[in-house]
Amino acid sequence: MYKDIYDQAKNVAGEIIETAKLCKGQILVVGCSTSEVCGDKIGTNSSPDVARAVFGGIYDACREKGVYVATQCCEHLNRAIIIEAEAVPGAEIVNVVPYPKAGGSLSTVAYETFEEPVALEEIKADAGIDIGGTLIGMHLKKVAVPVRLEHNTIGKAHVIAARTRAKFIGGDRAHYNDELK
Repeated sequence: MYKDIYDQAKNVAGEIIETAKLCKGQILVVGCSTSEVCGDKIGTNSSPDVARAVFGGIYDACREKGVYVATQCCEHLNRAIIIEAEAVPGAEIVNVVPYPKAGGSLSTVAYETFEEPVALEEIKADAGIDIGGTLIGMHLKKVAVPVRLEHNTIGKAHVIAARTRAKFIGGDRAHYNDELK
């Protein structure tokens, strides 16, 4: 079971990294309800073992491309972000350590895995994965574009993804750089 979840998570992460054209140093924000992955209602069955499988797949896919993973904590920590310190030099960190019932299992696993984890109140990520309806939109850059994934489930949880793009400004006479769309 955990191997399947790991593989599904790695496939989802690989697909959004490719679709969003994420480059080394960019940030992928992930929210995950392990309860939903298990087929239960969000917030009712937090599972560190499931979180290790999900996080492992996503983290491995990101490390292969040099992309940073930012995990979103649950509402009990006001959806704080856990990320590697080197990804956010100079950022204002906050003092909190997630655990399964306050922060969520995924962020707990991220905190335990990262070399130098820090917590932030917010981030503006380049792309995102929402596993099980955790509402990650607040942590994406301003113009988020939904991405339909071929791999759109992890366990029993539905996955929604988004990439971001630069704002289009101007009017009818404006021309745009196709590389930034």
